[in-house]
Amino acid sequence: MQIYKQLQPIQALSFDLDDTLYNNKPVIAAAEQAMLLALAQHLPSKLTTDSDFWWQHRQQLARTNPEIRHDLGRWRLLSLEAGLLSLNLPQTDASAIANIAYGAFIQQRTTITVDIEIQQLLAALAKHYQLIAITNGNACIDKMAIGQWFQFSLQAGPDGRMKPYPDMYLKAAQQLNLAPQQILHIGDSHRADVIGALNAGCQTAWLDHHNSAISVLPHIRLTNVQMLSALIP
Repeated sequence: MQIYKQLQPIQALSFDLDDTLYNNKPVIAAAEQAMLLALAQHLPSKLTTDSDFWWQHRQQLARTNPEIRHDLGRWRLLSLEAGLLSLNLPQTDASAIANIAYGAFIQQRTTITVDIEIQQLLAALAKHYQLIAITNGNACIDKMAIGQWFQFSLQAGPDGRMKPYPDMYLKAAQQLNLAPQQILHIGDSHRADVIGALNAGCQTAWLDHHNSAISVLPHIRLTNVQMLSALIP
């Protein structure tokens, strides 16, 4: 652990989820495959398309409605429907198939196993701090069997604009009845987790997977999330 700024008294630990408590890349890859399989099963073979087709519709929707980016689930669902409509499917069919495909995606997306060592760390930290989760993604702390150690989880879209906007950090402080500086936010994204949390007035612990060069320092830098055990009195 590298300490760049002296930590002030901490009452709560806020965790990013994706790529902080687990490797998210295989999770997303499996979810994308589940979505494509569901689409292939419900579309006529002549209309089967590749992943780039759906990605292009996501990009197009974001261009016409930039705010949709703050709700990844709704963005994916509406872009699926838009893609299906572009294939000349009736509105009712496009809506039904989009919901089936998104359902397949989200079921696989929320199938996450957190290593037992991480679970043990969370259990130990929860004895001394309030734990919360703040995520831009769709992961669910209850479905990954770690919800028992968390007070709550905030998700971009339903709970505010995505990080690095301050919405979710400030909402978390309000729900905890704490000042932002009493929260230490832990995450792997320098932009979303470090800059976002600092701008909201929180303290920050950056999980640096790649030994990256940065211009804005967190309070502490971690190379392994297990280093947080140093915070246990």
